[in-house]
Amino acid sequence: MRSRSDHGRFSRVTEVDEAVEFIRLFHAENPDAGCPARRVEWVRAEIELTGSYQHTSAELAFGARVAWRNSARCIGRLYWRSMKVRDLRAIREPAEVAGQCVEHLRIAHNRGKIRPVITVFAPDRPSRPGPRIWNEQLIRYAGYGQPDGTVRGDPRYVRFTEALIRIGWRPPANPGPFDVLPLVVSDGAETHLATLPRDALAEVPLHHPDLPWFAELGLRWHAVPAISNLRLSIGGVSYPAAPFSGWYLGTEIGARNFADHDRYDVLPEVAARMGLDTSRAQTLWRDAALVEVNRAVLHSFAAAGTTISDHHTESARFLRHLEKEEAAGRTCPADWSWIVPPMSGALTPVFHRYYDNEHLKPEFVADDEGRRAAIEGVAPPLAGPAPELVSPMWTYLRRGPVAAQVKGSQAT
Repeated sequence: MRSRSDHGRFSRVTEVDEAVEFIRLFHAENPDAGCPARRVEWVRAEIELTGSYQHTSAELAFGARVAWRNSARCIGRLYWRSMKVRDLRAIREPAEVAGQCVEHLRIAHNRGKIRPVITVFAPDRPSRPGPRIWNEQLIRYAGYGQPDGTVRGDPRYVRFTEALIRIGWRPPANPGPFDVLPLVVSDGAETHLATLPRDALAEVPLHHPDLPWFAELGLRWHAVPAISNLRLSIGGVSYPAAPFSGWYLGTEIGARNFADHDRYDVLPEVAARMGLDTSRAQTLWRDAALVEVNRAVLHSFAAAGTTISDHHTESARFLRHLEKEEAAGRTCPADWSWIVPPMSGALTPVFHRYYDNEHLKPEFVADDEGRRAAIEGVAPPLAGPAPELVSPMWTYLRRGPVAAQVKGSQAT
């Protein structure tokens, strides 16, 4: 949509109706904010003049928390009000964004007492896009394709790893299964590659309470799951870089990251070491091995003093959240296929009912370009000057070799 003001032409990036709907929602749930009429009038005028508007700090914090409340795929929304909102809308330069992502990880980890945190960077504006983080999560592990067709590391990120190598990332001399990928941040004019310092990673080595050999597998996982490639949309304003994190549900690690056939796929080796009969599926060897991997995850995080939740506890908490939302007269959207845990689903209370899946705003929005960049290693052209060098896997932008690192970072 195009609109004209006294200052010339611009592309409007915010729809007035969506902005007004959010302002009224904010005032309805925050009575101390007063009557919304004056604020609505101001927002309408600002959009007419500039193509968008600026949220107050209170509106931003409320919008971010409600976006989490509306996340139909998240089972851990009981504590949506407690999320710490870091308002960093003044930051858009890629190196600064990367540095603040590192600080996000430190704050969220909180010496093991993990707390929900979101860091909101500059929004898209009519004259300038906001920064973007191409990584799916702030911490992800590299995947290295081998000549025999196998993968060392995480198979999900083989193409992304290849893309980063093409634009200048140097993996360790002896690549391992848990090499942490650098952050990739762009702002439409340049792309920045940043190595995460070790003190921001907070990884947990896995061992088992009853199987001493389990530690010999050398498995580990990072403590803070920080989603970083979803757009935060509040009242028509889009924040393309808004990494947010809570704590892990044990099955996310034990029943997906380590158990999925197209991820680390550790169940065959665990079953072999347990002496299980793997000759046929009917022996349920996968099920038996899966339980022990998940026991190891929960035991290891607890031993490390790091917050994690099991799927039975979190399922009960979700139903408490659902009851609270219904008592408040609100719809609680939920995607059954995501709310029901990926193991022992029928043993949890969330399995035995249906849910509303109404699309509510504010919201976190899937960024298809960001997903393609993270999973396929393909980045679309960004706004700004013509690239100096175009890689088959990535767009190499103005700075040439992307060599800048977060100050004080170390090789992984």
